[in-house]
Amino acid sequence: MGINSTYVKYFKHLIDFLVALIVFVVLLPLFLAITLLLAFTNSGKPFFLQRRPGKGGRIFRVIKYKTMNDRRDKNGGLLPDAVRLTTVGKWVRKTSLDELPQLLNVLMGDMSIIGPRPLLEEYLPLYNDTQKQRHNVRPGITGWAQVNGRNAISWKQKFEYDVWYVNNVSFGLDLRILLMTFRNVARSEGISSETSATMEKFRGNL
Repeated sequence: MGINSTYVKYFKHLIDFLVALIVFVVLLPLFLAITLLLAFTNSGKPFFLQRRPGKGGRIFRVIKYKTMNDRRDKNGGLLPDAVRLTTVGKWVRKTSLDELPQLLNVLMGDMSIIGPRPLLEEYLPLYNDTQKQRHNVRPGITGWAQVNGRNAISWKQKFEYDVWYVNNVSFGLDLRILLMTFRNVARSEGISSETSATMEKFRGNL
């Protein structure tokens, strides 16, 4: 169906808002508990906000739980992700609860429940023309690339999945991705890449 479908134009954003509102209200006690726990383990900093490009490349601030501390080496540089991941942070990431605050981004209209993940702003000039198509829709909390490997697949595969989703988005596909997300979270699949605790940075298409 793609981005010009009736579903995308008239219903997807409304469904996103209603689902995000209901889920946030239902999970509010869990949200508060995790926030307090991370505030205790991360020196009073349970969240981090980061600039990310959304639909059309428009920059917004994504809200996530802070799963890594700010430990630095003797030269002032941040230590590797694997070293800075806290015990609580590992659990929050394993259960994908680190994405929970992004329900607020959905309610504000910056994100969808389903869509390509919002990546770093610094990647924008590195995309080729095909990869840029991932910004033709709102970024999502989960997406086609996430249910097909998340951080365990290559950047090339990730972008191919993102662009395929943009060109094939439909209510049925979104429902399928949502169900696959629940399955993957239960199995804790794709949390890390083969060589990193999270995901290596995108270096371009060379």
